[in-house]
Amino acid sequence: MAVRRPEVLRSFLESERARLQVEIAQIDADGATNLGYGNHMADDATEAFEQAKDLALRQNAERLLLQVEGALDRFEHGSYGTCERCETEIDPARLEALPYATLCLRCQQRLNT
Repeated sequence: MAVRRPEVLRSFLESERARLQVEIAQIDADGATNLGYGNHMADDATEAFEQAKDLALRQNAERLLLQVEGALDRFEHGSYGTCERCETEIDPARLEALPYATLCLRCQQRLNT
C-alpha cells in the first residue's frame, strides 16, 4: 500500500462513518414525526414527496456507509489501496479523491463500458 497519507484517509473514513450514521438516524427521526396525511390533496402530495425524498436520501447514505465501512475493513485486513479486480495498487490520487474506491481507474472504466 503506497497511499501517501493512510492515517489521514483512515481518519477521514472514520469521521465519515460517524457522520453518515448520524445522518441516517436524523432521517429516521424526521420521518417518524411526519407520519400521516392531511385533509387536502396538496398536503398529501407534499407529504408523499417528502417521504420519497427521505427514503432516497436514506438509501444513498446507507450505500455510502457500506462503502466507507468496506474501506475501513480493508484497512484492518491490509488490503486497502489494492484493486479488487486486478490486485494492482490504486493510484494514491484516486484514493485521496475517493477514499472508499475498490477499483483502480482502469478496472472502473472497464466496468462502466
